[in-house]
Amino acid sequence: NFVFFIGISHAGTLISAILRLSKAEWRRSITRSAEVITVLVLFFGAGNILIDLGRPDRVLMVLWHGRFQSPLLWDVVSITTYLTASSIYLYIPLIPDIALLRDRVKGGFRKRLYQVLALGWVGTEKQIHYLETGIAIMAVTVLPIAVSVHTVVSYVFSMTVQPMWHSAIFGPYFVAGAIFSGIAAIIVAMAILRRVYHLEDYFRPVHFNYLGILLLVMTCLWLYFTFCEYLTVFYGAEPAHLTVFYEKIRGQYAPHFWIMVLTCFVIPFILLANNKTRTVKGTVIASLSVTIGMWLERFTIVVPTLMHPRLPYETGAYTPSWVEWSILAGCFALFTMIYMGFTKLFPIVSIWEVQEGREKALGEVEERLRTYLPMP
Repeated sequence: NFVFFIGISHAGTLISAILRLSKAEWRRSITRSAEVITVLVLFFGAGNILIDLGRPDRVLMVLWHGRFQSPLLWDVVSITTYLTASSIYLYIPLIPDIALLRDRVKGGFRKRLYQVLALGWVGTEKQIHYLETGIAIMAVTVLPIAVSVHTVVSYVFSMTVQPMWHSAIFGPYFVAGAIFSGIAAIIVAMAILRRVYHLEDYFRPVHFNYLGILLLVMTCLWLYFTFCEYLTVFYGAEPAHLTVFYEKIRGQYAPHFWIMVLTCFVIPFILLANNKTRTVKGTVIASLSVTIGMWLERFTIVVPTLMHPRLPYETGAYTPSWVEWSILAGCFALFTMIYMGFTKLFPIVSIWEVQEGREKALGEVEERLRTYLPMP
């Protein structure tokens, strides 16, 4: 669950930052919904560790007695840095919209909240210049941080000598998987917002088409990394690794593995490779499939290896208990509630960016008219 939720957090910031830096105009209405996912999901990734400890106060031991030689401490530092940078990156573009709400709300708690968060924004040229500079700086800053976070998460596994964990490919494999699952989560969130809040004019079929193409690319990249990983283990033929390998391919965890292949590659590839099925509905179905498959991927990475450690004793079997399933369901439910709470306080579509995009488009149209239809 920790790796799954941390992975989902990646695509929000990465997609937003890359699209901002590349000045893709179609990004304007979808970036905020993606950025909110990043910030909120990070809490649930770290929260699963706290829940699993049983004694949440024991996490302070990492800070008091942690050794920087341990990848676990690298993980704490990188995730804390990523959460801070992502929160700032979410907040800065929110300021003009918060000021707009401040001017329209009459009294009460929300008025006071918006007055504090707006930081005195009135929209002067100097403020706009500082805003755009801050967004550009943070967009460049969060990219390497985002890549480093899931790379460090992979180090928690690959720095050990456990079967099928000790692999140099785990870093890029985890980063690609994080982007893969993150894009799927964004598409699902956009579809729900589109349906619940009737945002069809902002989350248009073209957005789902572009994100669907990106998801298709990541589907093929996921297959490539997975194939390389398992082929290397098979040809290496180390007994400890092969035990876990065959446990996944034809053993008790084979159903999990092959359902993962079905949901992470077969279903999304069939739906997204065809223009006729790469519709809003088709893209959402593919994204739901990927979300399920990527959770199963993390399950097949963690559990079979832990069931076969390098220790001379007879291994058992593991299946999640109803308590563990309840924790996972509770995480999804609480995330949904907080996400919807955010949409009640702040615009989930960036008002000033959409307005700026429309003004820019109108300006380009007028320029073309002046070019091709000169005044007499």
